Amino acid sequence: MAKFKFINISKNKKIRCLFNNIISEIYIVFLHGFKSDLDGEKPKALYKFCKKKRIGFLALEYSGHGKSYGKFEDGTITSWTRDVKKIINKKIPKKKLILVGSSMGGWIGLNLFKYYNKRILGFVGIAPAPEFLDRLMWNKFSKKIKRELTKKKFYIFNHGGFEYNISYKLIKDGRKNKIFNKIFNSKIFLTLLHGKKDDVVPISISKRILKIFKNAKKKLIIIKNGDHSLSKKNNLKKLTKEVSLIYNASKLSRTAG
Repeated sequence: MAKFKFINISKNKKIRCLFNNIISEIYIVFLHGFKSDLDGEKPKALYKFCKKKRIGFLALEYSGHGKSYGKFEDGTITSWTRDVKKIINKKIPKKKLILVGSSMGGWIGLNLFKYYNKRILGFVGIAPAPEFLDRLMWNKFSKKIKRELTKKKFYIFNHGGFEYNISYKLIKDGRKNKIFNKIFNSKIFLTLLHGKKDDVVPISISKRILKIFKNAKKKLIIIKNGDHSLSKKNNLKKLTKEVSLIYNASKLSRTAG
């Protein structure tokens, strides 16, 4: 069973993590989605897989998510990226990284390239959603909702049976974290998994990510009956298989190099 740990990033700020502390040159780093946590099936499956294969593993809950410090409404893409950066620097400061980002976690993972470009060997996106705050929320909001957000600074947004209290600060901060105006020249292994029945993030987003990685060994896997979460047993097997392929390919290329 996975054991959670709390790691201090400042005096009164604790981040909940899953960390296996295995002696490993390469660490798999899992980044969860918007208003998600580490109690889901994906981090548990990856933790179990890495433990069995003796691969280093790290996952964390950003501020305002799960049992980490703070309120969700106070967070932004910038602050959540900063949380990840602090934990990586504290727990695995010199390790090579394979990032696994689910939905918003894909955006945060792409943000990390500006800090760890030379250390990132691979990236696995699970319905990755960079720039979703504008593309999938703000641009689809009515004028009434936009007025409420700009005036009251918050809007309670219902989607997929879940309730989100969205701040205007979050929307504005998202615009400072653009991804699609960049070109990534990293020669990494890049795999994107996207459900054909995903009704949250369109497959076109994954296709755009492939285009901005000019030198990566890349592929997009569209899962026929897959939803946005891709948390069913067969989807988790596909995820761990692809992570394993990238891990083995990364080790091989480093040895050959």
